[in-house]
Amino acid sequence: MAIIINIDVMLAKRKMSVTELSERIGITMANLSILKNGKAKAVRLSTLEAICKALDCQPGDLLEYRADEEEAPEQAE
Repeated sequence: MAIIINIDVMLAKRKMSVTELSERIGITMANLSILKNGKAKAVRLSTLEAICKALDCQPGDLLEYRADEEEAPEQAE
């Protein structure tokens, strides 16, 4: 299972830099980069809320689920 965080997509749509988002939501560039690059193991709801507020979007605009290729559904016998 993979949860993809599409911050870069929303930043492009809003014509906002990572630096500007970092300043608006009060999160370090390092932590924002971890989120942006999919390296985060968790995200606080307060952080997600701040990002949504700054980017004027919904959580679903930022989060996407993709099934891993090796996780094919089991076939009935």
